[in-house]
Amino acid sequence: MPKLAVAAFVLMSAAVAVAPMAVAQTPAAELAKPPPDAQVFTIMSSAGQHGQSRYWTAPDGALMGRLSLLLRGQAWEEDETIRLGPDGAIADYRLRGSSPNGDVGETFRVDKGQASWKSPFDAGSARYDSPAFYLAAGNSIRAGDLPVERMIATGREVALLPGGKGRAEKLTEATVGQGASALHVTAWTITGIVGTPFAVWTDDKGKVFANIGGLSTIRAGYESAQPLLEKAQDDAMARQSPVLARRLATTPAGPVAFVDVRAFLDGGRFAEHQTVVVDGGKIVAVGPAAQVKVPAGAKVIEGAGRTLTPGLWDSHMHVGDDYTGPSELSLGVTSVRDPGNNDALTIARRQRRAAGELLSPHVYASSLIDGKGPNTAQVANVVTSRDEAVKAVDEAKAKGQTGVKFYGTFNPDWVAPAAAEAHRLGLHVHGHLPAGMRTDQAVDAGYDEITHIYFVAMQAMPDDVVAHSNGMQRFEGVGRYFKDVDLDAEPMKSLIAKMAARKIAVDPTLVVVEGLYMPENGDMSPSYAPFVGTLPAAVERGFRQGGFAPPAGVTRADYRASFRKLVELVGRLHKAGAPVVAGTDGSGLELVRELELYVEAGFTPAEALEAATIVPARLVGVGGRTGSIAVGKDADLVLVEGDPSRTIGDLRHTRVVMMDGKLMDADQLRGAVGVGGRPKFDLAD
Repeated sequence: MPKLAVAAFVLMSAAVAVAPMAVAQTPAAELAKPPPDAQVFTIMSSAGQHGQSRYWTAPDGALMGRLSLLLRGQAWEEDETIRLGPDGAIADYRLRGSSPNGDVGETFRVDKGQASWKSPFDAGSARYDSPAFYLAAGNSIRAGDLPVERMIATGREVALLPGGKGRAEKLTEATVGQGASALHVTAWTITGIVGTPFAVWTDDKGKVFANIGGLSTIRAGYESAQPLLEKAQDDAMARQSPVLARRLATTPAGPVAFVDVRAFLDGGRFAEHQTVVVDGGKIVAVGPAAQVKVPAGAKVIEGAGRTLTPGLWDSHMHVGDDYTGPSELSLGVTSVRDPGNNDALTIARRQRRAAGELLSPHVYASSLIDGKGPNTAQVANVVTSRDEAVKAVDEAKAKGQTGVKFYGTFNPDWVAPAAAEAHRLGLHVHGHLPAGMRTDQAVDAGYDEITHIYFVAMQAMPDDVVAHSNGMQRFEGVGRYFKDVDLDAEPMKSLIAKMAARKIAVDPTLVVVEGLYMPENGDMSPSYAPFVGTLPAAVERGFRQGGFAPPAGVTRADYRASFRKLVELVGRLHKAGAPVVAGTDGSGLELVRELELYVEAGFTPAEALEAATIVPARLVGVGGRTGSIAVGKDADLVLVEGDPSRTIGDLRHTRVVMMDGKLMDADQLRGAVGVGGRPKFDLAD
C-alpha cells in the first residue's frame, strides 16, 4: 500500500468544487472479504504491529484492497476497488469505509474523454486524453502503488490526476529474507507528488514491497527486515544532504549588520530603528541605528519595514527526514524540540549536523517511553516493568537526549521512579498522561511539562475518559465535556494554581485541537490558508479534510465550544504564570497560527513571541546562549517582512535566516522543499 503520510495528500486541479458527500459510510462488516490467498502487508513500527492491508484480484478482474489499521485508538476500516482502462491507468475507482474523520467514500471514473472524482471534501473533473493515474484523497490501499510501478517500469514521468507528474530515481538496494525466501529489493526516490522526495521499495518484478518510516508497511513475512531497510534508506538519503547544506547556507566573509530594523530585544520587548551586528556567529552589538557603528566591510542587510527576531522554536516537531531541516528553517525556526522519534536516526542526524553534512535547526530530543499494548506509540521505547522504565531513562541519557517523554500506555506506577531517575540525570520530564492518571497526579509524580492542552483538561474529565485517555477518549471525551467545565471552580482552579506555582510548563499544540475539532469537510484551516497557491496540489487538497467525526451524542458545535474553552485555558495558565511553549506536532507550517491562537487567548504579541523564543530556550537550559537578541548570544536570528508587534501573523513572512554563523535566503529554503512562493499577507489578495 502507499505510504500513509503521503496518501493523505493527493492532487487537486483548479476545477475542484467543494462538495462534501452525503452518502452514509459503509460499515466494516459490509466491506469486501479478502480471499485466503490475498497478498498481505503488515503495518508496523518499532512498537509492534498496528494493522494489515490485503491485495487480491476479483473474478471480474478488479484489483481489490482491504485495510484494517488501529493506531493509538484511531481506527481505519476501508476497502478499495480499482478497474484499469485499456491504457493501463485507473479507469474506475471506489474507496469505502471509515476513518477517524468519518466516511471515506470516494469515487473516480473516466468516461468519454472526461475524468471525474468525488471525495468527502471535494469534487472535480478534467479532460482525459492520455494515460494518467488518479491518486485518492483518502488513505488509498493499493491505488498509490500503481503510478509508482509504472514510473519504475517505464523509466519515465507519469501523469497524475487531478494533476502533476511523478518521477522515480533509483536510490539503493538490499537483500531481505533468507534461503528460498530471500528477495532482492530496490529503493526508489519518488518526487512530484508531495513537496519533498520519499522512498518506496520494490521487488525484482517492480512491484511495491515496502514503505519504510515511523509507520512502515511491508510485505508479510519480512517484518524483521524493517530496521535493515530503514537504515539503508536513511543512509542513502543522507548522502544527498551535504549538497543541500552547501547550496542553501553561506558563511559570510566578515561581520553582518542588520541595519535599522525593528528588533525583539532581551526576550520580551520590541524596539524601533535598531542595528544588530553579528560576527563569528555571535551578536556583538545591539542598539539604536544612529548609535551603532557598522564595521568596515560588513555585509549590510537593510531592515526598513522589517523585524528581526530571535530564531523561532518549534517545541513539538517530530523530525521526519532530512528535508524537515530546510522546511523548518524556511519558517524561521532555528531550534526544535523533538518529543519522540526513532532514537537511532535522531542520533545519526545529530552527528551529521555536527559534521556539517546536514542542514537542520538545533534539535533538542527526548526519548519516547511507553508501555506495551494496542495503543503503544509507534516510535516508542517499549517497557514492561518498573526496572525497564528506569533503564530506558538511563539509556536516554546515554544517547545524548535532553529529556524523556512518557506516553499513554506507560504504567502510572512507574512515573515517579522513572521521573526521579530522569531528574537525577538532568533530563526534562514531559509527555502524555498515562491512562488512568489525572494531570495533578502526573505533576506530583514528577512531570515538568504537560504535552497537549487536552491532557491538562484531563483533570476535569469523568473517570471513564481518564481511564481510556490513551485512545480516542483524549479527543472525544474532552470534546464532549470540556465546554461545560468552569475554569474558576475545582478541579481546574487548583490545578492551574499548582502548575503556575511549580512552573510546570505546557506544550498546548492548540493547532492540533483546532484541526480536529473545528473544520467540517471542505473547510480550509487557518493554519494553512496563507500558504494556498504556494504548495504542491497534493498537500493543499489534504488541507481541506475535515476534523474528527464527533461521536454519537456530540455535535460539531460541541467540539467547537470545547476548543474555545481550551484556548481560554491556555490563557489562564499563562496569566497565572505557567510557562507556555509553542509547538505544532505537524508540518511546522502551523507554528504562527499557534501564536495567533495565543493572542486570541489574551497574550500580547510580545508574550506570544516569547513562547516561541526565550521560554522554550530556558525550558531546555540554553536560555543563556540563545532565545533572545542580546550581546554575547548566538546569532540565531530571523528577519521577517512586516510588524509582528502589531500583527503576530507577520512572522510567516520570513526573508533571511541566520544560524551557526551562516546566512540563508528564506525563498531558496522554501524552493528546496517544494514551496512555490511566499505566503500571503492578506488572504483577500
